[in-house]
Amino acid sequence: MIAIIDYGMGNIHSVQKALESLGEKTIVAGSPQDLKKCQKAVLPGVGAFDDAMSELNKKHLIPALVDHIKNKKIFLGICLGMQILFEASTEAKVAKGLGLLKGRVVRFQDSHKLKVPHMGWNQLKVKSPCLLLKDIPDGSYVYFCHSYYPQPKDEGMIAATTDYETDFASVVWQDNIYAVQFHPEKSQEVGLKILNNFVKL
Repeated sequence: MIAIIDYGMGNIHSVQKALESLGEKTIVAGSPQDLKKCQKAVLPGVGAFDDAMSELNKKHLIPALVDHIKNKKIFLGICLGMQILFEASTEAKVAKGLGLLKGRVVRFQDSHKLKVPHMGWNQLKVKSPCLLLKDIPDGSYVYFCHSYYPQPKDEGMIAATTDYETDFASVVWQDNIYAVQFHPEKSQEVGLKILNNFVKL
């Protein structure tokens, strides 16, 4: 069973529907007890960094989430759910990240050429043989909606990048942690393939 962590800031039902379309059983996990039942977990996210950390804290989900990862259970972070895995974000006024991945999250530079947020379809440049990207061709299009992106300290964890005036990390992978800056649940056939790869991990 896959836990979809509910802290009030994610595309819970879109992610749940996508995973269940692949034949997976899911649980919407709004408590530590729910999360502990599952061998895999997904942390979706839309919104602000400070708010996300505050809501996770209010629901006492942070220790359970950290334990899930430290116990080598499979984990997938999506969009904001990716960003809060890192140590800090320039978006945050008070909150630190979970620090499970080394690095920080920064905002795209304002430009007359490109709009912020980065919204819509863009391509993946596959960098490493990450199992989450198995059989995903280089150059595949996925759907983004974000103003911030992670800068990992260890570039070796970057499985794919995307070009939006700068090459940013759009997929990272470290041990049992997988995270994507785009929304696989909104990325049609490619997104479903990525989620199916997650299911098979």
